[in-house]
Amino acid sequence: MVIEADGGSRGNPGPAGYGAVVRDPETGEVLAERSESIGTATNNVAEYRGLIAGLEAAAELGAAEVEARMDSKLVVEQMCGRWQIKHPGLRPLAAQAAALVGRFDAVRFTWIPRERNRHADALANAAMDAAAGKPPTAARVAEPPREVAGPDSPARAAAREVAARAATAKATGTDPATTPASWEPRPTEEGTRLILVRHGETERTVQKRYSGRGDVPLTARGRAQARATAARVAELAPSVAAVVSSPLSRCTATAEAVSALVGNPPVRPDDDLIECDFGIWEGRTFAEVREGWPGELDAWLASTRVAPPEGESFTAVAARTGRAVDRLRSAYPGETVVVVSHVSPIKLVLRDALAAGDAFLHRLYLDTAGVSVLDLYPDGGVAVRLVNDTAHLRNL
Repeated sequence: MVIEADGGSRGNPGPAGYGAVVRDPETGEVLAERSESIGTATNNVAEYRGLIAGLEAAAELGAAEVEARMDSKLVVEQMCGRWQIKHPGLRPLAAQAAALVGRFDAVRFTWIPRERNRHADALANAAMDAAAGKPPTAARVAEPPREVAGPDSPARAAAREVAARAATAKATGTDPATTPASWEPRPTEEGTRLILVRHGETERTVQKRYSGRGDVPLTARGRAQARATAARVAELAPSVAAVVSSPLSRCTATAEAVSALVGNPPVRPDDDLIECDFGIWEGRTFAEVREGWPGELDAWLASTRVAPPEGESFTAVAARTGRAVDRLRSAYPGETVVVVSHVSPIKLVLRDALAAGDAFLHRLYLDTAGVSVLDLYPDGGVAVRLVNDTAHLRNL
C-alpha cells in the first residue's frame, strides 16, 4: 500500500494537525484517511504524527509492504537513517515510527513535492484550522494522476526474499516454526550438522567497537583462540565435509586453523556470511553512537528492518544468511559443515533455528571463538544442540 502523510502548524509552534491517506498502489483508490488536531506543536512533530497515523492505518488494513510518501525532507531522511535526529522532541516519535515499520515486510520512504501530496496536505490543514478554532472546511481536493511505485530498492528486494523463503518453507513443511512438534528422536546422520564458529578476538572486539565490513585481523590472543577452537571442533566432528567462512580475514584465519585439524578441507569463502554493514558507525563504540546518533540508534534497536546510516539492516543480513543455510542443507545432506562467521549472522541463524522473536538478538551473547551446533533435517526439523560453548577457551 501507499501512505501519503503530512502535518503542519500555524506558527511553528502553533495550532497543529496532521493528515494521512492510505491508497491502493495500482488504482490510487483511497483505502483509509486519518487526521487529527494535536494542539500546539511544531511542523516536524505534526509531520511525524502524520506518518505514525498512516503506518497504523496501513497495518490495520493488513498491508505487508508500504511506500511512505511525504513532502517533509527531514522526516524522510531521518527515517532512512541519512540525517541525525538532533531535536530531543522528535526522537520518541521516530522510535515509535520505527517500531511500526517493524510490523511490515518492507517499508520504503520517498520524498515527493507538495503538489503531489495535496490530499494529505488538505487533511492536515483542516486539522490545523480545527486546532486554531476555525470553522471546518472540506479537505478533499482534485487529485493529480498517481504514479506506480518504482523498482524495488535493495532493502525491499531483501525483504521480498525473506517473505518468499518463508512462504516456500511453510508450503513445503520445512519451516521450523510450522513443522509439527515431535519428541521422536532423529538419527543425526540423516540431517546436516552445522558447527557455527564465531571468529577469534580482534582489537575492535576488545575495545567493544562496531566491527562490520572493516577487515580487522586477529590479535595474538585471537589466533590462540582459533587454535583452541579448532581442537574443540575436531572433538565434536572428526569428519567434516566442508569449512565455509566469511571472506573477512578474521574469519578465514579462524577457519584455516579449524581446517588444519579436521582433514584439511579447503576453506570456501561465502559472501553471504559476512558481518552486517554498520555504515558510518563502523569502528565506533556504542557510547559514541549513542552520543552522535541517538534517534537513529533508538530506531535501529527498535526494528530489525531499520539500517544504521549508510549501512545494512538485520532483515537484509537474515535474508543472505538464510540463503547460505539453505545452500548448505541442500549440498551436504547427512554431513557436517563448519561455518565460521560473525556475531550478527550467527545470532540470526540461531534465532531462525529456534523460531524466536527479534528480542532474542538482544538477549543472546556470543563470545569470540564460541561454538554453537545445530542439526537441519530434510523434513524441516531443527535441533539446536549447543550454543556459545567456550569451555575450550578457559586457559587462554
